Amino acid sequence: MKPKSHFPLAATLLTLTAGVGLFAQKTPKEGEALTQAFGVDKMDRSVEPRADFAKYAAGGWYGRTQIPADKARWGAIMELAEINIGRLKVIAEEAAAEPGAPGSPSQQVGDFYASAIDTATINRRGLEPVAAELTAIDAAEDREQLLDRAAGMHLTLGSPFFGAGFGPDAKESDRYAFGLYQGGMSLPSKEYYFSAAFERERGEFITHVAKMFELAGEAPAAAAERAKVVFGFEKALAANAKLPVELRDRMANYNKMTIAEAAAAYPGISLPRFTKAIGLPAGVTDVIVGQPKFYEGLSETLLATPLADLQSYLRWQLLRSAAPYLAEPFGEENFRFYGTVLSGTPSQEPRWQRGIRAVDGSIGEALGKLYVDKHYPPEAKAKMDEMIRNIQAVFRARIEKLEWMSDETRGKALAKFDRFEPMIGYPAKWKDYSAIGIRRDDYFGNIVRTSLAESRRAIDRTGQKVDRGEWGISPPTVNAYYSPSTNQIVFPAGILQPPFFDFHADDAANYGAIGAIIGHEITHGFDDQGRNSDADGNLTDWWSKEDDQRFRERAQKLVEQFNGYQALPGLAINGQLSLGENIADLGGTSIAFEALQRALKGKNPELIDGLTQEQRFFISWAQQWRTLYRDDAMRMQVARGPHAPGNFRAYGPLVNQQEFFDAFGIREGDPMWRKPEERCKIW
Repeated sequence: MKPKSHFPLAATLLTLTAGVGLFAQKTPKEGEALTQAFGVDKMDRSVEPRADFAKYAAGGWYGRTQIPADKARWGAIMELAEINIGRLKVIAEEAAAEPGAPGSPSQQVGDFYASAIDTATINRRGLEPVAAELTAIDAAEDREQLLDRAAGMHLTLGSPFFGAGFGPDAKESDRYAFGLYQGGMSLPSKEYYFSAAFERERGEFITHVAKMFELAGEAPAAAAERAKVVFGFEKALAANAKLPVELRDRMANYNKMTIAEAAAAYPGISLPRFTKAIGLPAGVTDVIVGQPKFYEGLSETLLATPLADLQSYLRWQLLRSAAPYLAEPFGEENFRFYGTVLSGTPSQEPRWQRGIRAVDGSIGEALGKLYVDKHYPPEAKAKMDEMIRNIQAVFRARIEKLEWMSDETRGKALAKFDRFEPMIGYPAKWKDYSAIGIRRDDYFGNIVRTSLAESRRAIDRTGQKVDRGEWGISPPTVNAYYSPSTNQIVFPAGILQPPFFDFHADDAANYGAIGAIIGHEITHGFDDQGRNSDADGNLTDWWSKEDDQRFRERAQKLVEQFNGYQALPGLAINGQLSLGENIADLGGTSIAFEALQRALKGKNPELIDGLTQEQRFFISWAQQWRTLYRDDAMRMQVARGPHAPGNFRAYGPLVNQQEFFDAFGIREGDPMWRKPEERCKIW
């Protein structure tokens, strides 16, 4: 396991599931040209925009596209990521052919990738990489010895029993803190353990756990019994866990106490022993407990569960975490459950793609440095800086004239906004992985050593000053995020290319795509949770009660709007769970549209493809959120995802804006019309 923040590090544009890809009809070749930022070929102009805007904007794409067999969903972000991973493959193969000096990015990337695709060696080793640890788990003589084994896994592979995190303290954002949060469960969220809607998944899970035990050498009958024990234990943990929508409440999920107080409150987890085992600096005396009720239940469950049952659970957690890096039967069974059963994905990605993902997830800035040297032109940052300045100017002007915000809160909001910092392309200082031994013949060992090094780096600096220059995602990543503790937006090089950002496209296409995403990430600083961080990034309620009430009244309209959308027949989107992202989409599109108008001021642009700049802006937004989902993937997205499904994001924020209706002549009585009193306007 690599240490995580004890509260969500960042509000992202999109959380990608395992696997991204291109059209089902063809596989992209390495170096293939990127899709355009705006494409009339994606449209279906036989459809009236007043009737079905999403189909009008991207119906051509929907009509000819199928989800690739090795993907759970498919859309613009996944298309770009697939082409990007082809570029990374070229880089990794070149590095593997000529590794370079020991400890250099080229050597580490090349040898790591070579180990990841060496199927013969991986298969020959079989279960050997975890055999000693499985023996140690079985040899534990009491609960505390077993928890020592779990602590070691927290440093390297997995998060058994609970989650431990090391990141900026939400209320003292200039210092790194130690946090505990709910974890130790193998299914996507609490509902999967209890809801009738997921009865099939529960049965399949027990079958999957038994199969993994069989692969590890257990007799079928014994494996089946162990699997039932594992499910029962995890269900007991889930009983006291929070739902995903409850985990969004940052105030409720911040509970600081001394480590001594936590040890007394939750004796079953032997916290002082755990902190010693992971090497927490002696001067760190506090811990932030995210979900106290979960820890109360966990402590009671640990004390009441027989040692043999705890050993079965920990063996499973080790096998589950290690499976993607072990011999093929383990990886295939792991994919069968997590890929096919839970997400509906028929086929596993090719090993080379999985290998690239492992390299990126382990030494992402080494891979990123090689990527940026080849694929990130300096002009991209200059253009992004210009767009960000334009969008910042609009957002600041919006705050200055909001009719529902009091002067006192407005002053604090402006102070926060003026402290906002964009991070574009790649970090100013690259991480140094040179001390980590990366070997060509040891894939599993490479995973463990890089994880351990990252754990040590994060743990050792607990209590120290936060490094504001550190990034939470690697430069090749096709994504973006906002960090509430540092008040920064991060746009890596990976997303700064078509279809989101195109040097050759018109202003409308770029403002409707990357411009609206810039606005989206800025708005996260003022969404229903981001607004609870002040100018210094500290978690605090700095709004007046009256402003808070007016904000909530407006946001409730978005909750009700998205509650009314059916992701699948009988499956409604959770408007409260997706509220933060929906607020950001609404703010991002509205602000970027006004920034476009400023950019066009004094100009009289001609029609392009028979479309005005205003029309192209909204179509560009809708096209970037064209998305197809497998039914199981859609169910998972609705159950736990903080984002509404992309095909609803394509038009959900737009129907709250009069400018959208004006651009396409949408009037009362049209299917796309939304009554003025039902529209949400916040920023």
